Amino acid sequence: MQTTLDYAVFQDHGYRGLYGGLGAKDIHVHKNLKKSQKILDHMGSTELAANLFRATQTEEKLRRDGVHGKQQANQTHFEVGGKVRDTIRELGGTMPEALPTPKTSIRHLAKESKKPEG
Repeated sequence: MQTTLDYAVFQDHGYRGLYGGLGAKDIHVHKNLKKSQKILDHMGSTELAANLFRATQTEEKLRRDGVHGKQQANQTHFEVGGKVRDTIRELGGTMPEALPTPKTSIRHLAKESKKPEG
């Protein structure tokens, strides 16, 4: 059975791999977010794409390799995040933690686009 805490720990491992050791709390501070704000809502397209790639590749690897157990899943997520980071570095890209945080969150933009004009 997976709890909310288990999921948070799992996500944190993925972030630590992709962000060179920074966990969710570190990223929150780095982006100057309030406690209620979600990290994924405050990413530009490049950073969001790296995180989506990390998540999808981890999911595929867990399934493909038949990974069982929280500890092994967490380690796999960390490793996949690290591989995505390595690829960004090899391509000469900007590390996720060095990318700018958009001034307006994705959630705010979505709300604004649903408001009737006039």
